[in-house]
Amino acid sequence: MFTGIVEELGELTELRALDGAARLSIRGAAVAEGTRHGDSIAVNGVCLTVAGIDGDVFTADVMKETLDRTALGSLAPGARVNLERAVRADQRLGGHIVQGHVDGTGVVAGREPSEHWETVRFTLPPGLARYVVEKGSIAVDGVSLTVAALHDDGFSVGLIPTTLSLTTLGRRAPGDLVNLEVDVIAKYVERLTEAHRTRAAS
Repeated sequence: MFTGIVEELGELTELRALDGAARLSIRGAAVAEGTRHGDSIAVNGVCLTVAGIDGDVFTADVMKETLDRTALGSLAPGARVNLERAVRADQRLGGHIVQGHVDGTGVVAGREPSEHWETVRFTLPPGLARYVVEKGSIAVDGVSLTVAALHDDGFSVGLIPTTLSLTTLGRRAPGDLVNLEVDVIAKYVERLTEAHRTRAAS
């Protein structure tokens, strides 16, 4: 489990195609420290298992389905990526509960800079819209954000200078693809209420 609080901006150093998969090599000195084989690291919001580590570079294997369903497949060597190690039980939950299981992808629809923050608008797949509420939480490329407003085709967030400088969201341009993970609690609530409605109707 993660919190959506990015620890550092890493760099994709290699993306090697395998049979039905790919192996990513990522440089990240902060997250590599103390990391061992089998540990989990979120890369742009995608939970990956560390397959190997050499100094400040770790490798992770990614299935083709993950490459197809997330924005990881669009990355090229040299790309900056958001990195976060799995949260420990004794740590503060600074953002919200993030599983690292991407629900879909969106597109940066626009940016509106202002003096102290920037409003960024994203498209949202129709199937995810019901899980997103104003002032609720959503993870964009693994960054825990608060939904500022809802739109017919998406949502917008306000990004403070810290988020703009310490995550990839400060570099995303209109048209760029991003990973989206909605609040898992909303999905559990929907599932439970569906079961209740089914029993009530029978």
